[in-house]
Amino acid sequence: MPTTLSQSDLPGLDLIHRGKVRDVYALPGNRLLMVATDRLSAFDSVLPNPIPGKGEMLCQISNFWFEKTKHLIPNHLTGEDVASVLPAGVDPALYAKRAVITKRLKPVPVEAIARGYIIGSGWKDYQATGAICGITLPPGLQQAQQLPEPIFTPSTKAAVGDHDENVSFDAVVAAVGADMANAVRDATLKIYQFAAEYAATRGIIIADTKFEFGTDEDGTLYIMDEMLTPDSSRFWPADSYQVGISPPSYDKQFVRDYLLQVGWDKNPPAPSVPESVIEGTAAKYAEALERLADIRVS
Repeated sequence: MPTTLSQSDLPGLDLIHRGKVRDVYALPGNRLLMVATDRLSAFDSVLPNPIPGKGEMLCQISNFWFEKTKHLIPNHLTGEDVASVLPAGVDPALYAKRAVITKRLKPVPVEAIARGYIIGSGWKDYQATGAICGITLPPGLQQAQQLPEPIFTPSTKAAVGDHDENVSFDAVVAAVGADMANAVRDATLKIYQFAAEYAATRGIIIADTKFEFGTDEDGTLYIMDEMLTPDSSRFWPADSYQVGISPPSYDKQFVRDYLLQVGWDKNPPAPSVPESVIEGTAAKYAEALERLADIRVS
């Protein structure tokens, strides 16, 4: 059965960051221990209820994609056994499927987003301006329609509690330089194209996705953090996809819909959610893991 972990507790290890989902610890040798907890955020707030097993499923999906795309770009995984760095007395089974040891990289300060379909904030921007992130698109596109070709639509990396903001490619160049901006854009689109083609064979449409990149001491670009998960992507079941409506997705939409139904104003703290919503959300993550990676959650 999946384990449940709302917050990691690893005495003796140096906790350097506790994010919405991941807890990150420093390790010797310029390495990190990244732990995917079962915390769930919606509308930029962490909910009081964990989703049992969610961190394990997220980590396994990421690891699947890191392995499948390593011929395209290096990733941050070292391949070391997590149990080898856990403090004495900590149950290794709790962390085996939800934690990884990674290289400690210098983050590139941009959210690298690839869009193959027009939805979400991109749809809102298009309706208002006919463009996304300064990229002019053909007139007359409908919600959830496939774009003529995938586009790179970066955003800022907001502080916890704030919202990311879509920016132009020129803004990325100004922030990180032309060479790095081009490298990130090229890698983002190349990975997205590869992943979208694979996912299509599994009955899943990847509408859009967000990547994070970092560099090592030699300036080599790596993909890091998480990769092509339901938390960082919009996965749509191909058999229920329709242009003109927002399709159902393999993510936390159950939770978002519930929070909107109860009239939450999106200001923290977030309200509790019922068991049926928790179970429905967990089932969607499990279905995505099984469809993509042939890993069944028992």
